[in-house]
Amino acid sequence: MGTRHIRRASTATAAAATTTAAVAALLTNAPTATAATTTVNPTADTYVQDTTPTTNYGTSSEFTVDNSPVRQSFLKFNVSGLTEAVTSAKLRIRVTGSGNSSNGGTWKSMTDTTWSETGVTWNNKPAIDGATVASLGSVANNEWVEIDVTSAVTGNGTFSFGGSSTSTNGAYYDSRESGADAPQLVINTGTAPSPTPTPTPPPSGDPVLVGAGDIANCGVGGDEATANLLDGITGTVMAIGDTAYPDGTSSDFTNCYQPSWGRHKARTRPATGNHEYHTAGASGYFNYFGSSAGDPNKGYYSFDLGNWHVVALNSNCSIVSCSAGSAQEQWLRNDLSASTKPCTVAYWHHPRYTSGASHGPNTEVQPLYQALYDNNAELVVTGHNHNYERFAPMNATGGLDNTRGIRQFVAGMGGTGLGGFGTIQPNSQVRNSSTWGVLKLSLHSGSYDWQFVPEAGKTFTDSGTNTCH
Repeated sequence: MGTRHIRRASTATAAAATTTAAVAALLTNAPTATAATTTVNPTADTYVQDTTPTTNYGTSSEFTVDNSPVRQSFLKFNVSGLTEAVTSAKLRIRVTGSGNSSNGGTWKSMTDTTWSETGVTWNNKPAIDGATVASLGSVANNEWVEIDVTSAVTGNGTFSFGGSSTSTNGAYYDSRESGADAPQLVINTGTAPSPTPTPTPPPSGDPVLVGAGDIANCGVGGDEATANLLDGITGTVMAIGDTAYPDGTSSDFTNCYQPSWGRHKARTRPATGNHEYHTAGASGYFNYFGSSAGDPNKGYYSFDLGNWHVVALNSNCSIVSCSAGSAQEQWLRNDLSASTKPCTVAYWHHPRYTSGASHGPNTEVQPLYQALYDNNAELVVTGHNHNYERFAPMNATGGLDNTRGIRQFVAGMGGTGLGGFGTIQPNSQVRNSSTWGVLKLSLHSGSYDWQFVPEAGKTFTDSGTNTCH
């Protein structure tokens, strides 16, 4: 995992150099070069299997990595027409609708580019012999996984990548035969012109709550993009569960979370996700965040920001009960009753309402939502599905309620692979499944503003304002 730290450091250095050069160009009115993006689909992709050593799977609509039976996958891309130096290259592969796994495989570059999609079998498979470009953690149904292959794709030419796994929980991906969900090699060349900076308005003095869930995965670079956003936003950071993939171990926090969102640890107030509890008692999570995460036997707590009362809850209801009358639900009702603040926001991992394809609406958290509604709360922010969704204000049974309803956000776009949508739920107003980002809440004395802040280079955003009840 040490290479992850090296890559971050070199990225930061390169970014600083680029910024300096861009400022100098603006000062001298010198022209800046333009960037170009080229997307290439594979000319070949397939997998092989040890129990069927003479079978070719080149026409399959999927490829897979597994260890029981042993399956290895291969992808090949022909790159041509590039006229400037490669600045970045990303391999994007999509998990099938039933291909989720706790281990997305180890992916390497390959020296052999002569293999044939319709000719390769287990008996004559090429060697997966190059440098490792990713060791993926958990991958979810229908999500796109992005792998940085800049070190391997240096210009025009033919490039091969191979995947394998030591896990018996195989991961399945859409092949080029699947059509629109075919793998992609996204190559950026040249130097992007530096945009004219947007003046930052002076601080209002009102507190800010900013963050997302589903964050740091060593095989995916989105957490770096969102941590860069946090660098420019003051306020309290909410890390809304599944903070360190795949299992929330101490190693996952050290190698995956710490190099990105970890630099904002001192101002972070987290909530637990399901991946934290892959480690017994979520000990990796509670040891990492310490007192900021609350009592390790509970995982729920509250605090105040200006005129707002903020509640972080534990939605792992099979571990810490969420049911009516449970210790957590009773604590929540007592906590809300005791609050003297006129406005309330809560966040937890599993969404009561969601249109996400990977995880449906969670009914176990209904008593928590009901307690908040009964006490006139304004906002609930969740994660779990790896996308962004905003709902209209609703009552505790999902009915539209513009008078005292709670507005719920799904903000699972913190950095791991993004996922799509299934059945669109009632009162869903805005959705996006292609942009990492953070949700920024500006908490005024009697109102709030929300803003989806996208990763650099993306244009999707969402914003608005509401008064407190």
